[in-house]
Amino acid sequence: MRTEQLEYIAAVTRLGSLRRAADELRLSQPALSETVRNLERELGVDLLERKRSGATMSAAGRELLPHIVSVLEAVDRLRAAAGEQHRISRMVRVGTVNAATVPLLIPVLRRFRSAHPVTQVEVVGAQQTEIQRGLAEGGFDLGLVNHLDGDDVPAGMESTELLRGRPVVCLRPDSPLARLRVVGVEDLLGVPLIAMRTGYVMHRYVHRLLSGRTPAFSYSTDGAEMGKLMVAEGLGATVLPDFSVVGDPLERSGTITCRPIADGTTRVLLMLQRRRAESVPRAARDLHAAFVRRARELAEAAEADTCRGLHIKKK
Repeated sequence: MRTEQLEYIAAVTRLGSLRRAADELRLSQPALSETVRNLERELGVDLLERKRSGATMSAAGRELLPHIVSVLEAVDRLRAAAGEQHRISRMVRVGTVNAATVPLLIPVLRRFRSAHPVTQVEVVGAQQTEIQRGLAEGGFDLGLVNHLDGDDVPAGMESTELLRGRPVVCLRPDSPLARLRVVGVEDLLGVPLIAMRTGYVMHRYVHRLLSGRTPAFSYSTDGAEMGKLMVAEGLGATVLPDFSVVGDPLERSGTITCRPIADGTTRVLLMLQRRRAESVPRAARDLHAAFVRRARELAEAAEADTCRGLHIKKK
């Protein structure tokens, strides 16, 4: 007995005609009739009463019909489960502008790996515009992008705020700017500047901050990670969100540090984005949830540090 034989019987019953069932199933009528007869011979029961006006379920067939439907429903559940397992074990692709890599992204990937040992995760560094295009076209499942407070969310995207920070100047501890508590625009114009390329939010922010003025010397690069490496090698300073610097291995080792910018009003948001869709693979849903949980932990830790600082000051 084959599953399609049961599906054919259900179609004939529903449509009341071998001809109409054959048309829907895209089979020839003789082929469909022969398939049904083979099943009848196997069961030893005439499932259909064949008349010139069409085929109808026989009394014996009506008695067996609930069992046939039950088997088909079980097969559908099996197929759905198999499909879900395929989605669980598929590759999940994450596009990122390389923000908060160490405090956020790495712990999330480590946890996700323990829960989904057979799911591959591909992390792709890209510009924000490329990430959002990849999300819209299905090339990425999730995207980590920076927004300036007040930026619009692209249509068709679900956005979740993960981290909220401020722009800082990332520099070496031996830089003249490291002696300042707050870096002003004039100070920034006097040092070599490592800028993000067009397409990154921090490029837009720095362009606005400098109001079209040109720094002493400038480089341009892709992403925060390369920017921090260039700073560590003494090529200059760069402007990044604080959550891209604090906790970085280079910052923890004392190779780089950061200072706030005199413009204290701008806030940078790290957003987790995905395309609006009726069906989202379980692995992508779980990875999304892991990002949200980790961001909540970071926010709670930051709040606890602030409270401890206030307590110390009161003493």
